[in-house]
Amino acid sequence: MTMYKEIVEKRVDKALTDDFLRKATRRATDRLRLGKFKAAQDLGAWEDWRLAGEAIRTQVVANLDFYLKQLIEQVEKNGGQVHLAKTPVEAVDIVRKIVHEHDAKNVIKSKSMVSEEIHLNSALESEGVSVIETDLGEYIIQVAGEPPSHIIVPAMHKTRQQVADLFEPIAGHTLSSDTPTLTKFVRQEMREKFLHGDIGITGCNFAVANTGSIVMVTNEGNGRMVSTLPHVQITLMGMERIVPSFRELDVLLNLLGRSATGQRLSSYTTILTPPKQASDSDGPKEFHLVVLDHNRSEILGDTTFRRALNCIRCGACFNVCPVYRQIGGHAYGSVYAGPIGSVITPLLEKDWDKWGHLPYFSTLCGACTEGCPVRIPLHDLLVKLRARKTLSGHTPQIEKRIFQGYRYMFTHEKRLRQALRMGAHLQRPFVKHERIVGGPPPLSNWTKSRTLPMVASKSFMQMWSELKLSEKSSNSDPIQ
Repeated sequence: MTMYKEIVEKRVDKALTDDFLRKATRRATDRLRLGKFKAAQDLGAWEDWRLAGEAIRTQVVANLDFYLKQLIEQVEKNGGQVHLAKTPVEAVDIVRKIVHEHDAKNVIKSKSMVSEEIHLNSALESEGVSVIETDLGEYIIQVAGEPPSHIIVPAMHKTRQQVADLFEPIAGHTLSSDTPTLTKFVRQEMREKFLHGDIGITGCNFAVANTGSIVMVTNEGNGRMVSTLPHVQITLMGMERIVPSFRELDVLLNLLGRSATGQRLSSYTTILTPPKQASDSDGPKEFHLVVLDHNRSEILGDTTFRRALNCIRCGACFNVCPVYRQIGGHAYGSVYAGPIGSVITPLLEKDWDKWGHLPYFSTLCGACTEGCPVRIPLHDLLVKLRARKTLSGHTPQIEKRIFQGYRYMFTHEKRLRQALRMGAHLQRPFVKHERIVGGPPPLSNWTKSRTLPMVASKSFMQMWSELKLSEKSSNSDPIQ
């Protein structure tokens, strides 16, 4: 546990001293947040849309067994194959088996957070398979060897010059850092990759239960290339990413585009019902849908945290979170960062020692709850996760000692008075402008980043006692 604590502290310290990262993160999240605000205003009746989105997601999650069964039946009826993966390891094994069966050497991918969750790329690459992310942001961080820093804008922490430096060894010549040059280079690279892809792997924003259709929402055309050119397509989805029909999909797409990027509709909303039929001009001849559980079924059975499964992965909570805006995504250490990541990662991974810090990456200001398009009470869930961690016995010893001391003092009035008087004297070397500055650990851990008012020279209890004595004395004086 101490080892993980030190790793977390190093990540946070590194982020806080990276001026460009902090400026870039604030600039990007400001743009996304303001774009969402304007797009929501333009739509009108935003709170009604949120209520509708919440109702749809809540109804789907409450009846997930029914909709999963319906989705599986429809996909198989269309000629596709469905694979249920209980764990990330099982999901990777399923994909690996399909790749081996087709002797595939080149895998092209569109954006998929589930593939990040199960660490698919490294598993395939370890067996000599070439895996290429075709989304521009994902491609940048793949070349950099980094995880995404944002669920929507994964490379927001990179400068154009840093991107040019990453691409130059691939290009074999110097690249200008202007946007047209960099995008032209990536287009040329990707065209070759698209043409030689043996298998296409995609994510899934939503799966339509009553038709077996897969919905991908992107701002680049890569998703369509990945899902039409290769003869084999594998789609990865979390088991909760279902809508009953296109009627509900319409509501959620209106919420998703506006909440994610401030667009009325993303540039590419691709709806596929694979595999390719005789009347189709393109599309995969073979389609595999891999449905991942990874403890989602346990979250489903936990009424306290079930609403976390309502998430539509828009990233709106990232853009308003004061913690995320200061440190970016990598400081969290998890695939899913931001407030929603702080909720779902401990629930998915079930490792308090490694992920127990995440519920504390929040000021509990409630901005994430207000910003969520499907009204997930994120700040409430974070408080409940903190409580669950404490009750599970994973509280650090120093925290236990502090609260034991707190109970010891506050359950005995005389001790508390003595402690306050002692504190008023001991604080003197550290008081500056009526604020405590510095001090020994663990006090310095607080004062190095927050202000701390000084202990009053005379406590309220003392003043109250003196006031009562004064009134008593005044009432006992004889009338002259």
